[in-house]
Amino acid sequence: MLRTLLTMCVATTLALTSASTLGAQASKATPKPPAGATVVLETAKGTIEIETLPGDAPKSVARFLELAKTSFYRQQRFHWVQPHLIQTGDPLSRDMTKMDKWGTGGSGPRLTPRPIGVAETSKRPFTRGIVGLAYVTGRPPDSADSQFFILKVPNPNLNGKYAVIGRVTKGMGVVDKIEKLDVITMVSIK
Repeated sequence: MLRTLLTMCVATTLALTSASTLGAQASKATPKPPAGATVVLETAKGTIEIETLPGDAPKSVARFLELAKTSFYRQQRFHWVQPHLIQTGDPLSRDMTKMDKWGTGGSGPRLTPRPIGVAETSKRPFTRGIVGLAYVTGRPPDSADSQFFILKVPNPNLNGKYAVIGRVTKGMGVVDKIEKLDVITMVSIK
């Protein structure tokens, strides 16, 4: 009887110690960065929901949200669609006669040497569904302004080179269906 009681006490002590250790380890784990607002893009193909991630590119996320709140992206087209990503955010894409200039526009006049964009890059990996703030290839990250891309496949070559502004939480099937010239019909924030 004494041996059974002693065994139960040892087992209880071990269980409590184990739970305490796990709790301490969990509290030492890197906390998940808080998510921000969700930007909802409506298209003829369906809805895409982007949860913003202000953790390591707060200025870039703030810029994206500022533009989304003003319906800046409404009626813009996805002007660059590749097997690995889609891109939008150029107001010139509203005008079919300016198709040869799509991908060069931004949210306002570009005063040299002061671009409107922000100079941030992220440590977060570029996996499927990640949304990045785009800048012109060959130019510095501070040339980023209003254009953004959504990855259809992981691309580790982008790691540390662009600002991650969010991730698609709903609608990756829609992202996969988007074609060049598809239009963002409505933008909202929830």
